[in-house]
Amino acid sequence: MSEADLPIVDPHQHFWDLERNYYPWLCDARPIAFRYGDYSALKRSYLPRDYIADAGSNRVVKTVHVEAEWDPRDPLGETRWLEQLTATHGLPSAYVVQAWLDRDDVETVLAAQAARPLVRGIRHKPKAASAPEHAVRGAPGSMDDRRWRHGFAMLERYRLSFDLQTPWWHFEAAAELARDFPTTLLIINHTGLPSDRSPEGIAGWRRALDLVAQEPNTRLKISGIGVPGKSWTVVLNGQVVRDAISIFGASRAMFASNFPVDRLFGTYTALWNAYARIVGDASDSEKQALFVGNAQRIYRI
Repeated sequence: MSEADLPIVDPHQHFWDLERNYYPWLCDARPIAFRYGDYSALKRSYLPRDYIADAGSNRVVKTVHVEAEWDPRDPLGETRWLEQLTATHGLPSAYVVQAWLDRDDVETVLAAQAARPLVRGIRHKPKAASAPEHAVRGAPGSMDDRRWRHGFAMLERYRLSFDLQTPWWHFEAAAELARDFPTTLLIINHTGLPSDRSPEGIAGWRRALDLVAQEPNTRLKISGIGVPGKSWTVVLNGQVVRDAISIFGASRAMFASNFPVDRLFGTYTALWNAYARIVGDASDSEKQALFVGNAQRIYRI
């Protein structure tokens, strides 16, 4: 199976229309602290026509839109807007949507989101420390927070998966969360955020990823591993990708673009070609799982 033969189901991409909708991190004058540093280049609308242009000749057959930190006062607003995009453009194919698990209205929001036909899961980033040495268990808004976990417990009732974006130094709590709610699929976003590429940082990331991978209801998205100031290359990121696949296995991992965010590091084609080169020695069935099958099964598309 050559690179040109590989279809793509992209399980992590974003759209936003900054002329019509409010995203605090993109619309407010004051930038937020962002792992990629300066993200001013992202402060322009990004719509299906832009994604299709970026995808070019790549065989993208389906995509999953992950909530883009839309106005938190209106979690359902983004879902309704996405439904308009799908009706007009055929993309995205499924949605991971916003709900705030520690808010009083969590059950009302989850019920309303779950009733929408293309909603598959929820993302709500738990409170996280900025570095391993600052990580503590039990912080308000974290995965240990009783109120946050009360909201998380409702996901099973509505058949919703959970996309978890948190640094690897919180994976002890993530593994415990997965054990405590074994019927809820926990999908680790952005490869566990291995931003510290020092030998010590990578070793810590590997140990943490191995810990959370031991829970059978966890899955991994390989994406979001750009290094500020550097282009996305096989030399830079290949070992991270290979380690991630080795730890989770090809049957529980999936490649994703994180576009337009990871557009900061190169083109869509360069990214997917790099993925293909990294797994060039894998079997056809493993490639099919990483590029297509796992995302289709996990997000039911």
